[in-house]
Amino acid sequence: MTAVATEEAGDGTRALILALLALACGHMLSTLLRTIPAVSLDLMAADFHMEPQALASLTSVYPFAFAAAQIPVGAAMDRFGVRPVSLSLLVGTVIGAIASGFATGPESFAVGQVMLGIATSGMLMCPMTLAAKQLSAARFGLWSGAILSIGNIGMLLSSSPLAFVVDHYGWRAGFWISALGGVAVACAVFLLVPKQPAEHKDESSPLSQMIDVLRLGLSRPLRGLIALALVSLATSLVLRGLWGGPWLMEIKGLTRVEAGNQLGAFTLAMIAGPLCVGMIDRKLNRRRALVASTHMVGALLLALMALGAPHYAVSMLFGVPVMPPVYDLVLLVLIGLATSAQPLLFGMSRQLVDAQTAGKALAAINLAFFLGAALMQSITGAVAAFAGLPAVLLFMAAMLALGALIFLTYTAQRS
Repeated sequence: MTAVATEEAGDGTRALILALLALACGHMLSTLLRTIPAVSLDLMAADFHMEPQALASLTSVYPFAFAAAQIPVGAAMDRFGVRPVSLSLLVGTVIGAIASGFATGPESFAVGQVMLGIATSGMLMCPMTLAAKQLSAARFGLWSGAILSIGNIGMLLSSSPLAFVVDHYGWRAGFWISALGGVAVACAVFLLVPKQPAEHKDESSPLSQMIDVLRLGLSRPLRGLIALALVSLATSLVLRGLWGGPWLMEIKGLTRVEAGNQLGAFTLAMIAGPLCVGMIDRKLNRRRALVASTHMVGALLLALMALGAPHYAVSMLFGVPVMPPVYDLVLLVLIGLATSAQPLLFGMSRQLVDAQTAGKALAAINLAFFLGAALMQSITGAVAAFAGLPAVLLFMAAMLALGALIFLTYTAQRS
């Protein structure tokens, strides 16, 4: 009898792991789609007969739609369950990828990007929600890190492999391949994710939930965390997903595949960084200081990267026309590691509010992350058009430093 129970438990664990892996592949698809412009912005802009900077601003509709859909999608998971919501989102992702791949101008491309933003908005929440319902707190901590790492593989795919595809088959192929990937993930979710009854936890409207989350996010206890969250993830996502490729190709003269290789190293640092920061956090037990210092270091590294452009301070200091690409490679890896303290903001938010509002506090941080990315992407497009790519990096460095200073100011009394 005990052997039968043990075997059933083992089968249940195996089924849960397979379900989480299937859902995590949806998050991987999301990060791939979000970062396609990094290695294909120039070709897309040429096809649409517009400036790359203008197209960069246009692509911000993706993260805006992504942020706006966060809370409604979360409410849908409570009401209908993870499996049906995930399958619906994957169908929308396939349609959005096909629409983006067949876009004939900026208007139709924007429609595809909005569809993708909404459809991929729940790709991280789906595996996280299933894991939270099925696993103990200790195992959830392990799996939440694993889900994030699996998701970031999508950014690896959109570095050198995507650069190769774009060079040989054009930028549209990236979206068509992603659509095929969406079909494969949907099949895996259909076969592997169990049917679970809806919980109907919160019957209030998505608008009411959004207002509650915004009110909590603007409250004094969370204000500093929200300020840093708005610029923290935005800096790494916008650098990795949009401006990193143009910087390496236009300013440093790398080929598309060479730029993809450097962005791949940046992504590896973003995958390893949260694990390293988590270990340091447990050793030091000084989370506020760790979060602030790593983001200040990230701001300094971004500024140093910008100042390595032709006729800027670092290049002039070393007496060279422009700092070599290996300089950027080292800085990108260090930036990836330094900005990996973002997940600690989730832990801090749970410490600063009571148990009844912990879920809304996490939603507020998550919303700030992606709303900040949308704002940063939109604003840096205008900065690039007005003052060039070095100014974009300097702007992001200044915003990161400002966010860290506001964080320190508002968390001083609660440290």
